[in-house]
Amino acid sequence: MTTVSGESLLQQLKWRYATKKFDSTKKIAPADWAVLEQALVLSASSYGLQPWKFVVVTDAALKAKLRPVSWNQSQVEDCSHLVVFTAKEDITEADLDRFVARTAEVRGVPAETMAGYKGYMLGDLVKGARHAVIGEWTARQTYIAMGNLLTSAAMLGIDACPFEGIEPAKYDEILGLAGTGYRTISACPVGYRAADDKYAALAKVRYDIKDVIDLR
Repeated sequence: MTTVSGESLLQQLKWRYATKKFDSTKKIAPADWAVLEQALVLSASSYGLQPWKFVVVTDAALKAKLRPVSWNQSQVEDCSHLVVFTAKEDITEADLDRFVARTAEVRGVPAETMAGYKGYMLGDLVKGARHAVIGEWTARQTYIAMGNLLTSAAMLGIDACPFEGIEPAKYDEILGLAGTGYRTISACPVGYRAADDKYAALAKVRYDIKDVIDLR
């Protein structure tokens, strides 16, 4: 197993910031984007269920349509890739069967061996009290993936700007998500900071460790 040093990790986390201005002439290399794709796929989720899809927009015309419904933020057009985080609107037994089938395929085990696990998920997400707020549950899962994207991008020296300053229903309309079972939650432009983005040089403001870490 290859690891990075703690110093390198913290250096990149201190380097990253919510990029306010991207260099529209710089694009993420295919090899680097392939890594970020895998990072998104490898993101953690409750039960490992992955109740999401990541819509990646690189087409300039489509970005231009999305900018007005993104509080007119320039990052939408100027970034290399715009990652739109969408979540499942509902979780059904069919979704659990799909996940069980995929697990059996990947791990080379009979699907029947996962009957207990499926039953546990069914009792929680489909038939349990959580189902009344299942859309909130799936939405929260996407933020795990967004955090993973931010860290992964930073480790590659790629900039990002997570934001909720969008009109999700308008995104759904423009991206043709109606009827797909998924809805827009948030978006995250990724690419490279512009040389004149003044925010890049600002000190990162965080509370002291003692104020946010309660070690017991």
